[in-house]
Parts: sequence; structure tokens; C-alpha cells
Amino acid sequence: MRVLFYCQHVLGMGHFFRALEICRALSDHEVVLVSGGPGVEETLPDHVRLFSLPPLEMDENFTALQTDADLVDVKEERKNRLLALAKEFSPDVFLAELFPFGRKAFSFELLPLLTALAQQRPRPLVVSSLRDILVEKGDPVAWEDRVTRLVNQWFDLVLIHADPRVAELSESFSRTGDLTAAVRYTGYVARMPSPGARKRVRASLGLSEKDRLCVVSAGGGRVGGPLLAAAAGALDIVKARGRVYVEITAGPYLPEEEFQDLAARAGPGTRVRRFIPDFADFIAASDLSVSMAGYNTCMNVLAAGVRALVWPFGQNREQGFRAQRLADLGALGVLTDAELAPERLAARIREALDSPRPRGDVDLDGARTTARLLLDFVRNGKDG
Repeated sequence: MRVLFYCQHVLGMGHFFRALEICRALSDHEVVLVSGGPGVEETLPDHVRLFSLPPLEMDENFTALQTDADLVDVKEERKNRLLALAKEFSPDVFLAELFPFGRKAFSFELLPLLTALAQQRPRPLVVSSLRDILVEKGDPVAWEDRVTRLVNQWFDLVLIHADPRVAELSESFSRTGDLTAAVRYTGYVARMPSPGARKRVRASLGLSEKDRLCVVSAGGGRVGGPLLAAAAGALDIVKARGRVYVEITAGPYLPEEEFQDLAARAGPGTRVRRFIPDFADFIAASDLSVSMAGYNTCMNVLAAGVRALVWPFGQNREQGFRAQRLADLGALGVLTDAELAPERLAARIREALDSPRPRGDVDLDGARTTARLLLDFVRNGKDG
């Protein structure tokens, strides 16, 4: 089975890493992963080929595309390269990450691509790959009308990478019942820590089981500066009362000035890095994760079964919704803006470190289920 997977990340890295985890699960197949955002340092499996488009991002207000080159030229080049790839690769499956529920700004290349794929014989299975919660829109009626029309015109299958006991598509897209494409839940897509990760990572840091390890992260870092600074200050207070080792991964997109400030204030027992390649293993080795409430980090936490405090990104409902649902299951704790004050955050951290390991039964087998569903639909026709 030949799989063409289009993934365009515009803010953080979560979309890319979720797509990559699905690609890993497609190990018996030939996969081309199309990436149209800023470069990400990651080793790809042998069966996955990365096809990088000239990068495009959204501006700070999420209103327009931006690039270092001429925008018109970049858009035309991207469209033509995608069309050429589809013709050369002739996929059995095309996955569009988030589109048409999001990425409207990339219709300039995706609609011509969908048109071209519809003319291929045999026509590939066309799939929309969605996370658990969709971001709200300014005009929800027009948005849902447009999405419904595009799904019904072009798509055979909508895969929701979530456990419906935690989040259902209808909670953020009311017209789910109007979709003619098949809709399936896969469970959450999670990067599992490698066997023996906790013991191995702690040994590399010189930590015993009695020592406390806190991992602080903010995804790509573009919007995580306040959390990173607050957690660094709070953990200085916590460290003054007991031995705690701190790993801060700031993300590749944290502004350089903020990164340098974090690095400069890091005292003994604290390390600040841009990126941790084996991040899932560090989470598994930790006694507490302090992070944003993005999809991937939350799934890292659940996969490792560690204590966690999350601060949801407040610009839209996605992270807050996810955080509260997982908190209701007892899987993690949620931080408010007011609790980023140093003493209050230090108190929450100490409380979390002294609490039992979390509970919570969530389906995390989304990558393998996605691979199985795609194969089933290709073998059995568009009805799966």
C-alpha cells in the first residue's frame, strides 16, 4: 500500500509528530510524508520518505500566510510540486492532516491535488486525519457548511485520533451527522516510551529513585514562554527545600532572547535545551511533567503514566477542553493563569510530586488502529 500523507504545521510541532507516529505504524507500507512547515529535527523510519515543500507559516494573528520569499511564487511552486508528486507516486491512500476542517489557507494547493487524485485510476482512498478537538471559528455556521460540502465532495473517510470517551467530534463539529464519508475513532496517537526508559534516563543523569526529576516543556515554544519562565522560578523555590533535578525543553520556536534568559538563570540541577530528541523517554523518567496541554504532550504523559500539571493555551478552546476532560479522569492537573505566580506554582508542584501516580483509562493505540483501518478500507472498498 502506498500512502501519501500531507501535513502542514503552522504554529507548533504537534501536527508533524502525530503524523510521524502514524507513519511509523504503517511500517509494512511505502509512505511519503509531505511537510510544508518549518523544518523539524527527527529521524524518519526507513519506509518513510520526507517530501519537504517550501515552508509557509501563518502570521502572528493567524490571518495570512507568510514566507521569506515571494508568496505568489511559493504557492505556485508548492502546488506544482504536489501535483507532480501525486502523479509520480500514484498513492493508494491520501491522508490530509486536518483539512478540510482546518488549513483553509492551503486550499490553493489541496483542492487542485484532490482534483488530480480523483482522476487517477484506480482512485486512491481519500482520508481526513483529525485530532480530538477542533478549534472554534468566528463564523461556525459558514465553517461547518464549507467543511461538510468539501468532505462530502472529496473524502471517503474521516479518522478522529481520539478516544470517544474523552472527546467526540460532534462536540466541536455539530454537523457530524451530515457527513457522507465514513467516520471512525482510532484512539489517541501516542509515542510510547522505549523499554527501560525510566531507569536508563535517570542513570544517565546520575539520579537515584529517591531523587525527583521534573520535565518542563512548551511544545514548539512559540506561545510557551510564560509557562517556562514561571516553572523555572517556581522550581527554584522547590529545589531550595529538597533535591530536585529539572530538565527544561524550550522548543525550537521560543524567541532567542527568552531562551537565553532561561539558560542564564538556570542554576545547579537545571538544564535548558531547545529540544530533547527522546522526549517520550524523558517524560517516562520524570516524577512530574509541567507543560502546555497540547495533544502530543498530553499523550506522552498518559503513555508514561506520570504525574502532570498542564497550562492550556488560552487563545482557543482546544487545550482547555482536552485538559479538563483528562483532569476529570484523574490523569493530570490543570493550572490557571493565576497559578503561574511563583509561590502558587511551587505549591502546586510540591503537591503534585507528593501525590499518587495518576489513574485514567484512555485508548492510546491510535497509530496502529489508523494503519489497520486504512488497510481495511483499501482492501474492502470505500465502506471499509
